Amino acid sequence: MTTPATPATPMDTVTLERRIKARPETVFALFTDREKWLSWMGADGTFSFEPGGAYRIRVTGQDVASGRFLTIDPPERLVFTWGWDQGAVAAGSTRVEITLEPTAQGTLLHLIHSGLPTSESCEAHAETWQHYTDRLTLRAEGTTPAPDPWPHQPTP
Repeated sequence: MTTPATPATPMDTVTLERRIKARPETVFALFTDREKWLSWMGADGTFSFEPGGAYRIRVTGQDVASGRFLTIDPPERLVFTWGWDQGAVAAGSTRVEITLEPTAQGTLLHLIHSGLPTSESCEAHAETWQHYTDRLTLRAEGTTPAPDPWPHQPTP
């Protein structure tokens, strides 16, 4: 008898997990409050935190990410579209799903970013999400991250 193989991560998808020593409610608030979001990602932005609501964030240099919130289910799940106002990944053309699982030590964050058009965009977004989840973790655990050097760099 053959056991079905575990499906591999699709080639258009970035996934990561992060253990955070903070409650899911604390982590979730960093995704649903403008000032808290900008404390770990972005130099400026506008947000409408409701299903169908738009957001626009100046993340790096003059590079702006934008999309819409699809699902906001506190404190467990957040889904939004993502892309760049200029570049290979068009605004709102991909999907980011964040799930927060309570653990004895705090929260296990799962991030799945799907719909990326090339392996190069997957690599660039994997690096970007790693950088920003590092900053999110510090913020959730009560530390103020150092000033982000990336707002002064062009998007890869």
